[in-house]
Amino acid sequence: MADEFTPNIVGFLCNWCSYGGADRAGSSKLDIPPSISVVRVMCSSRVDPSLVLNSLLWGADGVLVAGCHPGDCHYKEGNYFTRRRFAQLEKVLESLGLDPERVELAWVSASEGQRYADVVNDFTEKIKSLGPNPLKKTPY
Repeated sequence: MADEFTPNIVGFLCNWCSYGGADRAGSSKLDIPPSISVVRVMCSSRVDPSLVLNSLLWGADGVLVAGCHPGDCHYKEGNYFTRRRFAQLEKVLESLGLDPERVELAWVSASEGQRYADVVNDFTEKIKSLGPNPLKKTPY
């Protein structure tokens, strides 16, 4: 199936937990699709909503933001800020005519390699079902 849609997903992963979970998934040789491009951030709260919007405007089909479980943040309350921003971001996406399902927030600890793999696989399947980003610029 050479014509099957392969999504382009940007993943912003917390340095202290989610990135470690991704590393554990990789070292455990778990099946993770190559559709995700990882950006390591110090905390999920450092992912400004404009980074998510710009990722989508520049052609990403989906954006995954992953951080520490609430209450386990290295920076105490960072993931609580992330959760609040995420709720507001969904409204902005709707106002732009984008399906909020194109952006996902997940909590993955450093010891949860299987959870990371499950989150990425499930999100990739969700984006495949949504199809290409309607804002993706076509080449001239």
